[in-house]
Amino acid sequence: MITSKRGAGRRPAAVLAASLLLVGCGAGAARTTDRTPGAETTGSGAARPAPAPRLSLDAAPRRLPGLGPRTSAKIPPKSGQVLVVTGRGRDSSVSTAVLYERTASGWHAGTRWPAHNAFKGWTDHHVIGDLRSPVGVYTLTDAGGLRRDPGTRLPYDHSGGFSVDGTGFEGEPLAGSFDYVIAIDYNREPGTTPLDWTRPLGAGRGGGIWVHVDHGGPTQGCVSLAEKHMKALLRALDPARRPVIVMGHAAALGR
Repeated sequence: MITSKRGAGRRPAAVLAASLLLVGCGAGAARTTDRTPGAETTGSGAARPAPAPRLSLDAAPRRLPGLGPRTSAKIPPKSGQVLVVTGRGRDSSVSTAVLYERTASGWHAGTRWPAHNAFKGWTDHHVIGDLRSPVGVYTLTDAGGLRRDPGTRLPYDHSGGFSVDGTGFEGEPLAGSFDYVIAIDYNREPGTTPLDWTRPLGAGRGGGIWVHVDHGGPTQGCVSLAEKHMKALLRALDPARRPVIVMGHAAALGR
């Protein structure tokens, strides 16, 4: 059965039945129109409370490491959680991710996680089919996946529409890549399922850019993390703290 957990008062956007175009890592996911609003429940039907996990914390710098003044200025002042994804190079598909939490004493860093980004690296002007991940600062408002909600406080769309198969750029199987996803609010309408097709910048600027489960190779435009790290991230993100992702290669983020 397909269930959805959406924020109170939100209206789910229309989800088309047509196949997705090749616009991002979400291209392989089918769409569904069976989305029943309501809290995620346990097998007994009782509502499952969202946990409040804590990540391991290190030092507390006042400014996020590796981010220059231009990049830092794009982070909303009220954001209390920032996922920084730093690529090894402009044309590299290898990156690392760190979730920072803001406290009164400064930014605390969580564990450093290995990650992948797009096959050809990064770009400041993403367009459909360029096989590069968009550099920038984007909000993280919505999640979903083929598997049930692992305990996130983000609105979560549990749907068969996240099914994917085939192989990646290095011949690795893609099955399971969309078991858990977090929509990156690049060229999409925040407050909707990651499967929503709305593209405010136009279809030519791509879309379907997610954080999803790593399949062992480069992505089409998304960021991918190991499954255990995806689950940890989903449980850690709190919409009340207005989480964002800062993503790009080191030189771009250092501006």
